[in-house]
Amino acid sequence: WLLLVPLLWSGLALGTLAVDGSPHRVLYDLLSEQQLLEVEDLSLTLLRGGRLGPQSLPPDLPDLDPECRDLLLDFANSSAELTGCLVRGARPVRLCQTCYPLFQQVASKMDNISRAVGNTSESHSCARSLLMADRMQIVVILSEFFNSTWHKANCANCLTNKSEELSISTLNFLNQFNNTLTCFEHNLQESIHSLLQLRNYSEVCKNCRNAYKTLSSMYSEMQKRNELENKAEPGTHLCIDVEDAMNITRKLWSRTFNCSVPCSDTVPVIAVSVFILFLPVVFYLSSFLHSEQKKRKLILPKRLKSSTSFANFQENSN
Repeated sequence: WLLLVPLLWSGLALGTLAVDGSPHRVLYDLLSEQQLLEVEDLSLTLLRGGRLGPQSLPPDLPDLDPECRDLLLDFANSSAELTGCLVRGARPVRLCQTCYPLFQQVASKMDNISRAVGNTSESHSCARSLLMADRMQIVVILSEFFNSTWHKANCANCLTNKSEELSISTLNFLNQFNNTLTCFEHNLQESIHSLLQLRNYSEVCKNCRNAYKTLSSMYSEMQKRNELENKAEPGTHLCIDVEDAMNITRKLWSRTFNCSVPCSDTVPVIAVSVFILFLPVVFYLSSFLHSEQKKRKLILPKRLKSSTSFANFQENSN
């Protein structure tokens, strides 16, 4: 009491004289972060009427060993960094290309915690304390959330086999994507400076056509390669960063700029379409020309047959 209360009041007094008027800032300058947290905990305990010292705690109250506490703190810090990275890279999507080192770090911290799960000795186990001590299992829930997010984003398709860095195809695609956006921006600025209407994007369509076609071709090649590598798993997608980048470019090109890329196979497509349309005409015309028309045959009654034969007999006899 005699040591804590003067410290708190002195900090508050100094805080009123500070420029920013923040007593928390003055305490932070005087004390280290760990000491500041301990002072705040002690002050809250005093305000609630609690007692100081471990003598007030029950002897059977579960507590973490220093080693387990360090593992939990490492996992908490890594999880916070990864969560911030995922949120910052949510729009436009930059999850895989910016957060993969942090994801590997979280996975490593989780591996350090769960490494002793199979330990059945009577000694204290950090894995049992942190992963299986309660019904909620917060650490496990967070780890599963990160793994599920990473799997849904298909970030493995953007990385090398060992997930140590971005693959060459992903780097080339992202570079071409940046070049395409730079071309869009540059030609938009030229259109404004040349006193053209803001919605006249003919210069963008004209000057950025090759860049857009190159990006689209690279995306198609990545799709084909992904389908060949994942024949056993239909419906697999590319990395979410690549898909989102291509979707953004296509929306800008088709909807915003109202551009179109002429198909290079227009003549063969038209020829095949015309041939298919004329197939029924050719079929019926050939059937009409090469089929034999049946002649109608008149069947005479028996009386007419007998009279006709008698008349012929008379003529022959005469």
